[in-house]
Amino acid sequence: MRDDVASADLDERALAMVDYATKLTKSPAAMKESDLDAMRHAGLTDRDILDVNLTVAYYAYVNRIADGLGVRLESED
Repeated sequence: MRDDVASADLDERALAMVDYATKLTKSPAAMKESDLDAMRHAGLTDRDILDVNLTVAYYAYVNRIADGLGVRLESED
């Protein structure tokens, strides 16, 4: 799935979340309110969308802290 999301067996709901998370991670300045439409169409509530947003944002935040401090994963040693 990491290399080709399209080949993963994801339902509409999961795919909408992955697409949103990918855009928010790679192009945060390009996000628009319309980016929420696919998740709403897939049945996510506003609370669900907030949870996805907070999870993606927290992951990015923690990774930037670790990268900025030179923290490396054990597998990178």
